[in-house]
Amino acid sequence: MAKSDPIEISTSLIDGATLFKIDGEIDFSRSPKLRTKLLDTLNTGVQRLVVDLSGVPYMDSSGVATLVEALQVQRRKGNKLILCGLQPKVRGIFEIARLDMVFTITADSETGAKA
Repeated sequence: MAKSDPIEISTSLIDGATLFKIDGEIDFSRSPKLRTKLLDTLNTGVQRLVVDLSGVPYMDSSGVATLVEALQVQRRKGNKLILCGLQPKVRGIFEIARLDMVFTITADSETGAKA
């Protein structure tokens, strides 16, 4: 994807969980759209949200901050947020920041829906 390409976000249901699939790079210019869509989804009362990052080759700190905020919202409500399908560069960011110890991270959406 070229830098000007927007991210694509879709939601669907999988095994009783809401699957939130993101495709595209998440950087400072794109994270506001992600934040809006994510919080809108959480405000519908989603109890178990699986965020599929398999289509995200790159994420900067603004994207990570957006996911941390979403996790905090879910935890305050007693709900779950699971990340899945992290590509190596994105997984590395979470590991460096030690957020792999904070988030529930699974290999794929099917596993995430059951986590």
